[in-house]
Amino acid sequence: MQSFLEEVVFELSQEYDSLEDVIFVLPSKRAGTFLRNIIAANTTQTSFAPIIYSIEEFVEIISGLTYASNTQQLFQLYAAYLQNTTTEKDNFFTFSKWGQTLLQDFNEIDRYLIDAKKLFSNLADIQEINHWSQGEITPMIQKYITFWNNLYQLYFDFNTTLLDQGLGHQGLVYRHACEELENYLAKTENKTHAFIGFNALNTAETHIIQTLLKAEKNTIYWDIDSCFLNDPIHDAGFFIRKHLNTWSYFKKTDLKGISTNYNTKKDIQITGVPKNISQAKYVGSLLQKINIESPEDLKKTALILGEEGLLNPILNSIPKEIDAVNITMGYPLNKAPVASLFIDFFELYLYRDPRGWFHQNIVSFLSHPYITTLLRPEESKNNQSLATHIKRKNWTYITIPKIQSISTNTKLDLLFFEHQPSPKQFITYCLEIISELKLRFLETQNNLGLEYLYQFHTLFNQILELVQKYSFINDLKSLQSIFEELLSSETVDFQGDPLEGLQIMGMLESRNLDFETVIITSVNEGILPSGKSNNSFIPFDLKTALGLPTYKEKDAVYTYHFYRLLQRAKTIHIIYNTEPDVLEGREKSRLIAQLQTDSLRIPDIKEKVISPAVQPIVQKLECIQKDNGLMALIKNHAQKGFSPTSLCNYIRNPIDFYKRNLLGIEDILEVEETVAANTFGTIVHDTLEDLYTPFVGDYLSKEGLTKVKSKIQPLVKKHFIKTYMNGNIDHGKNLIAKHVIERYIESFINQEIEEIKNHKIKIISLEDKLNVTLDVPGIDFEVILKGKLDRIDEKDGVLRIIDYKTGKVESKNVEIVDWEEVTTNYDRSKAFQLLCYAFMFNGKKTVTSIETGIISFKNLKAGLLRFATKEKKGSRKKDYPITQETLSLFYDELKTLIQEICNSEIPFTEKEV
Repeated sequence: MQSFLEEVVFELSQEYDSLEDVIFVLPSKRAGTFLRNIIAANTTQTSFAPIIYSIEEFVEIISGLTYASNTQQLFQLYAAYLQNTTTEKDNFFTFSKWGQTLLQDFNEIDRYLIDAKKLFSNLADIQEINHWSQGEITPMIQKYITFWNNLYQLYFDFNTTLLDQGLGHQGLVYRHACEELENYLAKTENKTHAFIGFNALNTAETHIIQTLLKAEKNTIYWDIDSCFLNDPIHDAGFFIRKHLNTWSYFKKTDLKGISTNYNTKKDIQITGVPKNISQAKYVGSLLQKINIESPEDLKKTALILGEEGLLNPILNSIPKEIDAVNITMGYPLNKAPVASLFIDFFELYLYRDPRGWFHQNIVSFLSHPYITTLLRPEESKNNQSLATHIKRKNWTYITIPKIQSISTNTKLDLLFFEHQPSPKQFITYCLEIISELKLRFLETQNNLGLEYLYQFHTLFNQILELVQKYSFINDLKSLQSIFEELLSSETVDFQGDPLEGLQIMGMLESRNLDFETVIITSVNEGILPSGKSNNSFIPFDLKTALGLPTYKEKDAVYTYHFYRLLQRAKTIHIIYNTEPDVLEGREKSRLIAQLQTDSLRIPDIKEKVISPAVQPIVQKLECIQKDNGLMALIKNHAQKGFSPTSLCNYIRNPIDFYKRNLLGIEDILEVEETVAANTFGTIVHDTLEDLYTPFVGDYLSKEGLTKVKSKIQPLVKKHFIKTYMNGNIDHGKNLIAKHVIERYIESFINQEIEEIKNHKIKIISLEDKLNVTLDVPGIDFEVILKGKLDRIDEKDGVLRIIDYKTGKVESKNVEIVDWEEVTTNYDRSKAFQLLCYAFMFNGKKTVTSIETGIISFKNLKAGLLRFATKEKKGSRKKDYPITQETLSLFYDELKTLIQEICNSEIPFTEKEV
């Protein structure tokens, strides 16, 4: 089967001895490459190659103008806007958000040769009617109506300014080409024009082509199947049927290029795949299968990406065995690693707080791989130490002096500066960073990185030229807007042989090209077709009345391209996303539904839904065998001393004890933006120690406690500064935490004052560090139990050990019924700790009876929550004193626990949550 372009070349070759005087005009440059190759393959004698233009190049040549870049247009439009607006003007950043829409409308107006004055007059009238009011028109409404009334003048001035510079947006170039058409015809009267493979044409293109077709030597070929052309409602033939009915040319000339290939036998597989990455992986498996069965077929295969964002995952999914791949679309520059570097760099200075940079922004910026590259290899650790210093010093906000105090790396001067840079200065800094990175990449021969840097160097120089030319880019926000605008439209172009290997392209790049195997991805509503997007200031009804295209025409364009790909293909894979969302399209496309109801195609269609193979994950409890190395760690820990907290870690989960207490793996070092629970507790403990130290050895008195209340605020502040380091406590949640601590301590002292009215309380010691050696049968090394007792006092002759807790504790947490639960149930961990304290105190000084309890600052009303034993659950009878018998029962359980920890035959096994 011949391709469409081969059929056209064959037919023209029959008509002309040589094609060197033929000017070919095609929808895209891509098709021109294939056409040139086909002409060369079918030429039997030496001749000059014919001229081949894309339609945009052709129109540009006729007009004599040059296409202005989108950025040039936006700047020029804003300059015209400033001249035409007498009321309050939007700054450039705000303007750029709606200016793009206005540019699109200007472009449409000129491409379709609309009477702009009439259109804008109607548009202004519509807006005035929308805001009609019987009452007085407010200044805001008046300003709004004035804006719409001024649009024509803005359009006129904008176009005039571009024409004065020999430039034009696409629509203006098309309109000017229509005006210059007679001059062009005079210059090319000896040439033959062949228009190939067009479908949807705007009014300007229609005028140009019809004018040229008046000369009989010029011709046009349509790439469509008679099946769609003869169907009066099929959208694939919508535009060509319209041309056939409205062009005078077809009253005496038949359509050329019509084929009958769609009716041939085809293998159509419609496959539903969940999400984008799964689509990419599935495509990879299809290509692997094609490559194994017939590697030559890859040269006749096209991979059409409905969603161009799939390019990167697709490239990573192509089998390694496929070495020849040609990509028509470019790789978006905003996906390059260096793009995120400059985006972060912008944000550093756009969102800098008067107090300095927020720590997360700095740490994130320093973690960027290109920042590590920027610093010299021997200084790379300095970069890491900077982030580590920030965390250790608990800096929530970082200033230049702070950075200088912990790092002497001169390259940091390229990144951090005290003043807020102007747009011109900022671009200069960016170019300096690029220059430094270039040197690093040259050393490491990072060619791809160098290509990215070159693109960004060009980009920033382009922006610098615009900033110097236009004075309204006077702040970083506007500069960022321009940077992101350019970044979104720039690509890194791939270089390859367009005639070899697997072809990867977008839907529009496939125009006029035919392949035996076609794979189309993301065939979902909102993508193929793109849906009812209406990014325009011109209402739907006005567009319809004046002949401007709407989403209906856009849908017909997508339908044509979709079915044109199917015309000559033998094997077709249509892939859609079964789990769509707003970003990845909606349900499967209506194009699939239309295909499934086509009686001609139903026998050829195979439909399936697939998903990645999911292996059930069996949650296995982690189990660590105790080898010699681990036993050495256990022995070392036992000799240093088990603390009640470490033993509680074991009771909660032996793996936690293994990781935290034996391996020393602590929580990740992070900056405390707000006071953490452990910091909160430390401040409370330290403040209480300072307040009660004067009472050690004495009885508490009302006068003494009342006096120390005045010291609460300065002591809390002192310990905040010491424990929270450089954290800010002057506002926000930290200020609230400070006041909460002050209130906690004041309420506790008030409670103590009330209690000593009826009781005598003597402070014996504070923060008493104790340890005791344990005699554990079966363990041949020393085992120590150590701990720190917050407070030991005597109440009416009863010795008490008191532990402070800033968290919520209830009486049930410190009461025991079954002694085995003390070392097996983590809910009894508070009781376990109190028994440990009593046991250690007894080792220092044997006691006949002692009480222990917890002061819970979140449950102060409950008073001292005393340890107690009960005969059974729910019993109101509680025994509070801890006697030698109680300690003996506890010691038996404690020995069993430590024997388990130190037994090499019993592994550390994770507990189920």
